[in-house]
Amino acid sequence: MPATALRCRICETEFPLDPIGVCARCFGPLEPVYDREEQRRTVSRESIAAGPPSLWRYAQLLPVAPPAEQRLPPGFTPLVSAPRLATAVGVRELWLKLDTANPTHSFKDRVVAVACAKALELGRTTLSCSSTGNLANAVAARAAAEGMEAAVLVPADLEPEKLIATAVYGATIFAVQGSYDDCSRLSVELSFELDWAFVNVGLRAYYAEGSKTLAFEIAEQLGWELPDAVVAPIASGAMFSKVHRGFGELLELGLVEGTTPRLVGGQAEGCSPVARAFHDGGRVKPVRPNTIARSLAIGSPADGDLAVATANASRGTIHAVAENEIADNIKLLAETTGVFGETAPGVSLGALREAVRRGELGEDDRVVLLVTGDGLKTPALVADRLDPVLVEADADLILERLGVSV
Repeated sequence: MPATALRCRICETEFPLDPIGVCARCFGPLEPVYDREEQRRTVSRESIAAGPPSLWRYAQLLPVAPPAEQRLPPGFTPLVSAPRLATAVGVRELWLKLDTANPTHSFKDRVVAVACAKALELGRTTLSCSSTGNLANAVAARAAAEGMEAAVLVPADLEPEKLIATAVYGATIFAVQGSYDDCSRLSVELSFELDWAFVNVGLRAYYAEGSKTLAFEIAEQLGWELPDAVVAPIASGAMFSKVHRGFGELLELGLVEGTTPRLVGGQAEGCSPVARAFHDGGRVKPVRPNTIARSLAIGSPADGDLAVATANASRGTIHAVAENEIADNIKLLAETTGVFGETAPGVSLGALREAVRRGELGEDDRVVLLVTGDGLKTPALVADRLDPVLVEADADLILERLGVSV
């Protein structure tokens, strides 16, 4: 395992590879440090291709050793061409990264798998998190696969589909009378009292690294070429920044050539502190979420400022998407590609359309859109599309309705 330490992003103090949530010196976020020379010696396109068809093919680029028995492994999800949607939005080439193919149908399976590997190494028996829904699903499923207990904190008014898809695995659900930010605060407080593996608190430094595998897979699946831009939703900001980091690591290790793709981020207008900070040129200020995009409803994003810095460093952008456009974007994605995404991909597609409208992306660009969650988790948003034609069990009557003479 090439990871050697955890380092504070702010003051650069280093710590051992333990379950440490924040820097003890300045309370800054921690990130793994890698032995790049060791990685250059051991990691190649060939060694990656020889690995399993999951995110563990990139084990030498992650901060944990893969489990001895890889149960329910996520990752290496399809990257599919979307020519009809490319024409509709106005880009040369558009690819969809379908993380709906993960075990619980969202990209959260990636980050949980990495965090859980560390939890197992530490001998923890309960996997836990605060969540807007998808993470709770992933934690519950991963715990079930590994024979662990699961306990999650979610807003009490979460979509019932996501609650059911957590409960079915046997997880204990704490339905908090409050927002996701309240759940997050409780997770931090409880992490000091309970010997649970809180994936997005004490194990956050490991958890966040799982998002890099999206970048690794995109490059490999494009024949070790880099796209011009990647479009992603922003909630906490961690995934957005780690995808950028992943492309940078591939360049640093000589596995690809070129420049890092532009990162285009999307937030729902009703919870857009990162988009606002990007356009105002200031720091992220917390907001009270009021959005239909519940999976992105984090009013105080832990990595919001880093997401702004990522957009700037990659020559990208971040856009807020109007609430009344999200469902329309979900429908456009489905009607042109056959892919049913949840609200987060609806927001991402809205950000892509806005970037094209502003001339930030266009007909010269090869773009990858991250489809981070399945539409079956939030079907009520497009229920207006349900308008069946009620008919009797008579073929002649159907033909008559279609205007076909019999």
